[in-house]
Amino acid sequence: MPAEKYSFADVTLKKTTLLHIVDEIDGIKTFWFKGALDCQPGQFVMLWIPEVGARPFAVFRVRAHSFALTIASVGEFTEAMFTRPIGSSLGYFGPFGNPFQFRGRHAALVGGGYGAAPLLYLAELYAGAWLNTELIVGARTASTLLYRSESCPPGMVRHECTDDGSAGFQGSAAEKLRVMLESDPTIDMVYTVGPERMMAAVVAVCEKHSVDYQISLERYMKCGYGLCGSCCVDPLGIRMCTEGPILDRKEVSCISEFGVYHRDGTGTKVYF
Repeated sequence: MPAEKYSFADVTLKKTTLLHIVDEIDGIKTFWFKGALDCQPGQFVMLWIPEVGARPFAVFRVRAHSFALTIASVGEFTEAMFTRPIGSSLGYFGPFGNPFQFRGRHAALVGGGYGAAPLLYLAELYAGAWLNTELIVGARTASTLLYRSESCPPGMVRHECTDDGSAGFQGSAAEKLRVMLESDPTIDMVYTVGPERMMAAVVAVCEKHSVDYQISLERYMKCGYGLCGSCCVDPLGIRMCTEGPILDRKEVSCISEFGVYHRDGTGTKVYF
């Protein structure tokens, strides 16, 4: 939702308790937190650890009185999160950002790594509304495929892809999508989340086959609700915390940095 529509409650720190931890694969865990979160697929929260700070995370699951975030241990904040015991107190702001928009009749949801998290939430909410739903999950090898124990909603088929062929299709998620689009022209909507180079390859496949798409674009965020400008993208200047992180085909086509570079906390360009 636009920044001007955020309520005072959205930008006020809310207390939560760590309820449960699920070990997904080496270095990646799903954390369940106490709280009734009014959130749509594609939105994120700013999770706060006392004396450490806050970082943005896409929402993986929402239940009546709890919600889940899938987190990879990749830095100081996430390493601190991995040491938190069950029952510890944390905080969060949000949810923030634009969610995915429901479109199409036959959808393909393409996820790479833990980018699959918001896609599973999307599938849970909308899979029955599409006539057909394909979930394409990519990873380097079978041991790094996420959510293999998650059951698929009715009407959804899961397709696994691995670079080394140890599980499912041998090749990238974008290559699997290309094969599917060539054999099934009824696929009319693609949603993708994951490493940016993977998403850029997915977008290229969609453009070649003239298929509509939405992506989730991750950028460095300090505040999460539109004040600091650290997550603006070139040349549009739109903020991924408010006008994003979900972008549609027209917006993606206007972003020159997509798939090329992002900016770190100092604003310096970091090329992929």
